[in-house]
Amino acid sequence: MEAFEEIRCKAFKEPFHCRLKANCSCDDPADIEYDSSRTWVTNKPNLPKTPQGFRRSLVLRKDYSKLDPYYISPTGRRLRTRNEIATYLKDHPECKGIAPTDFDFSSPKIMQDTIP
Repeated sequence: MEAFEEIRCKAFKEPFHCRLKANCSCDDPADIEYDSSRTWVTNKPNLPKTPQGFRRSLVLRKDYSKLDPYYISPTGRRLRTRNEIATYLKDHPECKGIAPTDFDFSSPKIMQDTIP
């Protein structure tokens, strides 16, 4: 997950290319094929990296209309809005240096042709 966060937050500045991965070639077969056997999404590029100690999670709605993002705090609390983040940061001074604007609540786009 950490490697994905690193790639995602630098998508425009440093696009990922298979030659950057050790023992990997762009001619190698894909690990997974794009098809309708699973629901695919595409992230908005250059999302900020999740602040250290927090975890970003996405929950797919039952009707497949959207993924709802939320963050899990270092104490395990689920935070669903920037206001909840601000309150949490205010109540936990050990999180100094982290601002509510460091969190992104944008939702990835669901690829409609892969919805079951």
